[in-house]
Amino acid sequence: MNAEKPYAVCLTFDFDAMSVWLGGYPVVTPAMLSRGEYGARVAVPRILGLLEEYDVPATFFVPGHTAESFPHAVDAILSAGHEVAHHSYGHEDPSTQTPDEERRSLERALAVLERFLGHPPAGYRSPSWDYSDATLSLLLEHGFLYDSSLFAGDFHPYRPRLGDQVGIEDPLQMGEEVDIWEFPVDFTLDDWAHFTFNFDPLRVGLSAPSKVMEIWAGDFDYMTEREERGVLTVTMHPQVIARGHRMAMLERFVQHILWNESARFARMGDLAQELAAGAVY
Repeated sequence: MNAEKPYAVCLTFDFDAMSVWLGGYPVVTPAMLSRGEYGARVAVPRILGLLEEYDVPATFFVPGHTAESFPHAVDAILSAGHEVAHHSYGHEDPSTQTPDEERRSLERALAVLERFLGHPPAGYRSPSWDYSDATLSLLLEHGFLYDSSLFAGDFHPYRPRLGDQVGIEDPLQMGEEVDIWEFPVDFTLDDWAHFTFNFDPLRVGLSAPSKVMEIWAGDFDYMTEREERGVLTVTMHPQVIARGHRMAMLERFVQHILWNESARFARMGDLAQELAAGAVY
């Protein structure tokens, strides 16, 4: 932990492109796919420009499908000094896959990302923010340093457990903590929940940026005022956040963080390395 800056903010971008539509909807249309292409053609360059302007490092969770479809965008992310982490191959929900299907997706994406990185990615994020019974074991088997998919915390990374036993008739029996750091997430800190409009199943997601700014800045302020240290994880999707009025909000949020001399932006993998070396957040 940086003693002078005990608070860290992780700006994370789920660069799903077309895979979010292909992997999550029973009927996929050309218009849906064009929303994904916007993420690669327009959004990523726009986001990279903002991050460069304020010298902000970030983490991009990239499905293998996106990396193979838009390799120049992934190269640009890496050339700008940002982290690329694992986000499945085709944005499949692991909780709906068989163990063999989940393994194939995870290993196929690993092979793709290793070609870009020259080494395995340090981190993983489930496309659905959910696990199967096999997910955590797979992450351990493949040597991931961290995950960012679960909800049992807010400002402090923790160790997830393997082997919990619980049921409606059976109180929780905790399993064993494993050697992976969990950076917890929340839907209130996710742009998709606030901004994405879908005709089906729900016509939601047209929030004013001012509301979202209030939520995100409010969580940051609470952390810095009430906690001795901490990490705030914000999740965004290039095809969602890059619209002009939302980029203006993101810039205001970045400025809000930078005004606090006790806070810094960090790549999630760098914080995981600090934690592995004994830092406390």
